[in-house]
Amino acid sequence: MKVGITGASGFLGSALTAKARAAGHDVVRFVRHPPSGPDERQWDAATLAPDLVGDLAAVVHLSGAGVGDKRWSSSYKREILDSRVRSTHAVAHAVAAAGVPVLLSASGIGYYGDSGDVLLDEAGPSGDTFLADVCVQWEGATEAADSHARVVHLRTGIVQSRHGGALKQQLPLFRAGLGAPLGSGRQWVSWISLHDHVAAMVHLLSADVAGPVNLVAPAPVTNRDYTKALGSALHRPTLPVGVPAPVLRAALGEFAGEVVGGQRLVPAALEKSGFAFAHPDLGSALRSALEE
Repeated sequence: MKVGITGASGFLGSALTAKARAAGHDVVRFVRHPPSGPDERQWDAATLAPDLVGDLAAVVHLSGAGVGDKRWSSSYKREILDSRVRSTHAVAHAVAAAGVPVLLSASGIGYYGDSGDVLLDEAGPSGDTFLADVCVQWEGATEAADSHARVVHLRTGIVQSRHGGALKQQLPLFRAGLGAPLGSGRQWVSWISLHDHVAAMVHLLSADVAGPVNLVAPAPVTNRDYTKALGSALHRPTLPVGVPAPVLRAALGEFAGEVVGGQRLVPAALEKSGFAFAHPDLGSALRSALEE
């Protein structure tokens, strides 16, 4: 299959590019700079000409400003939203116009807001947080392609990898023996190994699945249990008392609300499609993440 990937130079995009090529797919990377080879095509993340995707069997759209890269000022919140909605709108219109049959478009488990202890699958309602609203608009931006292609919304969980995401940021503290639960520690963490995340995306290129898909492992854990598991994987002690919410707010600003909230999710659509997890439990996922 010839597959185009936006955000291909990012943490998830680069891993997906390698995995897809290893699986035998011909990958085209959409980049912001002038192409440096035949496997690259230039776009500006706001417009995409249909002729740039016309020869593709699928597009995987992963482009968007990093949620945790900066404090959430009003202007950066607008950038988080606009970078997702504008680019997805452009990709969806190009896919529809060119007749590309498959579109996998990024989203996130922030869609559900802080859902407490309720166990949810993809039918769960959207939340009322900033990120929930972003995800609703993000997924809605594929509307132009919905009647022309098989569209999958990739609701990505907390990806476990020492090379990126939350784990990369946590590792220095945990290795120093200063890892601790965040807030009460009772909030749920819906995680997935990097291996399973990219394998699931490759699986979804050809699986008979459309609509939202929770890219999470089948065994969510509380933040307190996650903290213990990571300390154990690193052979380091962890602190018994959680970092108070006011301290997190002082350090992270509004984003702290996402950290002390959580989602308890199951990957119903993935499991129904026959996807097999290599790391269904957190211990094996963390071991894999630390060995990458």
